[in-house]
Amino acid sequence: MKQPGKTSGWKKYSGGIAMKKVIACVLLSALLCGAASAKSSGKKKNSEKQIVLKVLAGQSTTDAGIEKLIDKAVAKKYPDIRLDWECVDWGQDFHPKMQVYIQSGLPDIMIGKAQDVITYGSQDLLGDMTNASYTKEILPAAKTGVTVNNKVYGLTYNAQYQGVYYNRTLFKKYNITVPRTLDDLNNIIAAFKAKGLTPFATHFLDTWSIGNIAMQFAVNDVFRDIPDWGDRFRAGTKNFSTDPGYKAVYEYCKLIYDNTWTKETFSMEQTACDAKLVQGKAAMKVSGSWSIQNFLDIDQSFDFGIFPFPNRTGDSKLLFEPNITFMKSKKSSEQGAIDRVLDVIATDKELALEICNYTKTASMLKDVTPTFPNPSQKDIDMYAAEGKIQDVNLGNNQLQWGGFQDENAKDIAEYVQGKIDIQTALKAADARRSISKTE
Repeated sequence: MKQPGKTSGWKKYSGGIAMKKVIACVLLSALLCGAASAKSSGKKKNSEKQIVLKVLAGQSTTDAGIEKLIDKAVAKKYPDIRLDWECVDWGQDFHPKMQVYIQSGLPDIMIGKAQDVITYGSQDLLGDMTNASYTKEILPAAKTGVTVNNKVYGLTYNAQYQGVYYNRTLFKKYNITVPRTLDDLNNIIAAFKAKGLTPFATHFLDTWSIGNIAMQFAVNDVFRDIPDWGDRFRAGTKNFSTDPGYKAVYEYCKLIYDNTWTKETFSMEQTACDAKLVQGKAAMKVSGSWSIQNFLDIDQSFDFGIFPFPNRTGDSKLLFEPNITFMKSKKSSEQGAIDRVLDVIATDKELALEICNYTKTASMLKDVTPTFPNPSQKDIDMYAAEGKIQDVNLGNNQLQWGGFQDENAKDIAEYVQGKIDIQTALKAADARRSISKTE
């Protein structure tokens, strides 16, 4: 056994070599650690240079949660880009937020509806996407509503259908046929009331719901016959108070109110309302695809259909509305990063499928077909085959939501409850003529 303090010459020599090896190892280790430290420092430096894009997302009830899906897809391809989300209710908060940001500086990316592109694009606030490669992934029909002066200012991502959702089981049980005319609809209302059932499910607590159904009615009773009605309204040749079509629109809202749970509707939110339709406590609901998510969450086997609310001439069409729409700030200093994010959103078809299945909507991207169960799809296909599909933005693009349609909806709420008469409600809309569209 080697004893400490006693070494031979050779051992001294070999020990010297060993010591040199130790020193060499220490130096090498130091170098490696230095390199690792430099690499680590480089990572830290890169993280400090990470691009953070501010996103204002005006969300519908179905959309909450898609930001996580988008974050994951963007991080996978561009780890140096991070999205800083501000998610707000589109109907209540998006436009007030936009007005604030217009004064202080817009977020890099905004997510609203296709109709918002007309509002803000016409104010020269949005970045031009016309020649961006990612717009080639969008269906041609989805570009119409986001084009201002022949330039594309929005990336329309998905769409929702709108009309009267109905409990197919109840219709079959009582041998009731889908209505085509207003007389048919009134007969159906009477039949369900005779059975002790509430004809319409409503949630008028949500002002946007009132505004939405009013525009559905207006597209089929006003804008179908006079496509530029909004422009004529601003020119002073058309008025809400003297137009028989718009008078009918308000009267339809009253018809629905008179045939719903009048004591509950102004305190009921959407989820509770949708549950009652699924449970057979109401037969119909004027709504859009945003309700499907609730329907299937409550009962995966719920059998529901959709038909267009009948108009005065008996030729109403089922409506579709481009929904999630991406816009970018014209003045952002991060145009390249924004375009990279939008490219991911437009080209990642797995992401698109995941979002459409999650939101229960139709895709506006090429080669993306949602796979979620949708009993109303056969009705949609039938109306499409008959040429009875209309873009609801025919009206939305002419009469902006923020400050106009939403305020009209409040007057309609007063009217249906008997607090003001119909002429007062209609004249109130006329008084807002100057803010009916932002030029």
